[in-house]
Amino acid sequence: MTKKIYLVEDEKSLNLLLQKYLEKEGYEVITFSDGNSAKDKIKDMPDLWVLDIMLPGIDGYELIKYIKQNNKDTPVIFMSARNEELDRVVGLELGSDDYLSKPFLPRELVIRTNKLIERIYGENKEGENKDIKIGEYLINKNQRMVFFKGDEVQLTNKEFELLNYLAENRNNLISREQILIKVWGDDYFGSDRVVDDTIRRLRKKVNKLIIETVYGYGYKLVIRI
Repeated sequence: MTKKIYLVEDEKSLNLLLQKYLEKEGYEVITFSDGNSAKDKIKDMPDLWVLDIMLPGIDGYELIKYIKQNNKDTPVIFMSARNEELDRVVGLELGSDDYLSKPFLPRELVIRTNKLIERIYGENKEGENKDIKIGEYLINKNQRMVFFKGDEVQLTNKEFELLNYLAENRNNLISREQILIKVWGDDYFGSDRVVDDTIRRLRKKVNKLIIETVYGYGYKLVIRI
């Protein structure tokens, strides 16, 4: 089934260029030039949002809050020509799945979109969606949800993917590089501190699990027998 992307970019020439590249890749693309008009269509539930941060009306930061309130699992890619590190960190805190610093080649957006779509929607092969139970936690791969004693634990997409990866490799040491490739994709060019930041938030949300740090290397989800 064709995936639907909602693209929000106020620069008309860039909006049109990115739309053409994404449509050529086979996506259905709906474009918006301001935050308010995009907000009105959040209930449409597209498969992916691509958001510029600086927008007329409400900005990308506000828009992603509304998107995540409607469905916390909806993936979002941020674009920005502002302070790269600050926007990347703030976007991560708000639940974005990827970030592109302007200027960038349109093909880079296509590659990152393909990787994200495959990661979010393409893991439906037989045998890959079995639930994982660890202590009193249940990781439901089909619904991309985590439960503690039957109550849902609110996680972002990246937090879910990281916890799932740690759970699949429980009691095994995983390097930051391995985590970056698996969770953020092998085309991620940012700092590996994004792993530490996500681990920190994850520890607060699933505080009954033991996620050990091996300094200078990576992390391990420890299950006591």
